[in-house]
Amino acid sequence: MALKVEHEIHQRRKGRNVGVGLMLGAFVVLVLALTFTKITSGDFELPKANEISQ
Repeated sequence: MALKVEHEIHQRRKGRNVGVGLMLGAFVVLVLALTFTKITSGDFELPKANEISQ
């Protein structure tokens, strides 16, 4: 039993925060998956030093 009753606004904020957190987590997983896929493909090469300076 809670000592204080949670107000309706706090319940809505909590739900919104959970939604934003899940979306952020999904975005991070997507970026990691795309990075992993790009690096593990056969045609990925690191840029050479002379290509970077030009």
